[in-house]
Amino acid sequence: MTAACHRVARSLLADPLTNKGTAFTDEERTANGLHGLLPPHIGTLESQIARRRLALAGMSDDFQRYVFLRDLQDTNEVLFHALVQSDLEGLLPIIYTPTVGEGCQRFSEVWRKPRGVFLSWPNRERMADILADPRFDRVKVIVVSDGERILGLGDQGAGGMGIPIGKLALYTACAGINPAQVLPILLDVGTDNQERREDPLYVGWRAPRVRGADYDAFLEDFVSTIERRFPGALLQWEDFSGKNAFDLLARYRHRLLSFNDDIQGTAATAAGTLLAAVRRTGIPLAQNRFVIFGFGAAGSGIAELLVRMLRAEGDDEQTARRRIWAIDQQGLITDALSDLPPQQAPFARPAAETANWTRSNTGAFPALYDTIVNVQPTVLIGTSGQKNAFDAPTIHRLAQDCAMPVVFPLSNPRSRAEAEPEDLIAWTGGRGIIGTGSPFAVPGVAQVNNVYVFPGVGLGALASGAREVTNAMFLAAARGLGELAPSDGPLLPPVTALREVAVRIATIVAEQAVLDGVATRPPAALTAEKIAGMMWHPSYA
Repeated sequence: MTAACHRVARSLLADPLTNKGTAFTDEERTANGLHGLLPPHIGTLESQIARRRLALAGMSDDFQRYVFLRDLQDTNEVLFHALVQSDLEGLLPIIYTPTVGEGCQRFSEVWRKPRGVFLSWPNRERMADILADPRFDRVKVIVVSDGERILGLGDQGAGGMGIPIGKLALYTACAGINPAQVLPILLDVGTDNQERREDPLYVGWRAPRVRGADYDAFLEDFVSTIERRFPGALLQWEDFSGKNAFDLLARYRHRLLSFNDDIQGTAATAAGTLLAAVRRTGIPLAQNRFVIFGFGAAGSGIAELLVRMLRAEGDDEQTARRRIWAIDQQGLITDALSDLPPQQAPFARPAAETANWTRSNTGAFPALYDTIVNVQPTVLIGTSGQKNAFDAPTIHRLAQDCAMPVVFPLSNPRSRAEAEPEDLIAWTGGRGIIGTGSPFAVPGVAQVNNVYVFPGVGLGALASGAREVTNAMFLAAARGLGELAPSDGPLLPPVTALREVAVRIATIVAEQAVLDGVATRPPAALTAEKIAGMMWHPSYA
């Protein structure tokens, strides 16, 4: 056997996109010099899945399973995705929320093999060279983070790479994006997490975060490089801090086919689930009163999409905004607060409105409980990352004034959830309509997970050849999700139907792209059947 043949054999086994493990046929082994490097048994994809399921079942906790699956993804992509699709319900919580949170915190501890691209501040002059690698020639979907706001866990620095890797695994699992066409990117501009910087195992750049003009210039270089290298690719901004998330979305959404999942994806998922919830309550959307607790990227994104939905129901702008009470760290947001961020200012209540409120505390701004007492909301949404913020007195009072309260504690991971769904059911006397951000094994409770929206939005944008992702496309996605809700039980379709959900959302989004004038492909090419036909399925060539 020649040296070249040995190199081919090693290359096939080392590349997760070409490695088949024991499933290489006898002919393939002969042609590529694989005899002896593999056990003699010729396996099948099905037998390999069975072997991995047995291994997973023998592990003691979900973090071990997460590490095992990450290693499998870096070894054999087809097997990894076939395994995930064989048990979406059981494995999605392992490869993404809630387990991915611990995966990010312990990323440096478990890092094994290169995946994706780290673009660090010291290598800022090398961006174009790094991304010029021919292995990236097929990339169509990019998920990028700078690791500063990972779920509800804060700054994880380079460990934030776990989020782009996880999100792109969901793009493949749910929207059928070929794993050869995805690229996770971590913009490593340092970390202000001292524990990470002092960890001897930390794999990132050990420096405080670059901010201000230097940060803006770094991001501009990044976007310019992406424009040149990947024209027409979809870029998803993920887990940037609140201000940066809004600034980057506003600055680049018309330059790149891009969106921010924390702002827009969360909003569409929550709004779509709300549409399903209000059908259960029988209260028209425009007759509800909404309290949103936690008004960063997710909370304010939900509020803005709600305004668009309420306006479509007939409200004018001011009336729609006045149906929403926003609470942040200091309490209810009012116009007595100075220097409100642009995303919060439009939702500030007149300070005079609370002058005669019944108050249980003497703080400068009403807290959540007092807001519940005086507003008597029908919908309570949590995006605060504050565990147990929805306590028994608050929920008892909510249920006292509302026959069927809608309560969505959406913060991730579970350790940051505003309430446990079992408690919410008990405290509302079983009358509450509950949706959670993390998965809970509680009958009738939906997981309001962005996976119901962003894969379909991305697939629809790519299928239509969209030049940008418009607000109307997310509004259409929210309505489409609401229409998919079952008539009883949890508010959302089962996780096992996520591929079908993605096709439906993609079709709606593609149709909206045509209506918005941003599509470059004709409507005849955008039927559900044709979009489904674009999806990759894990099988060995």
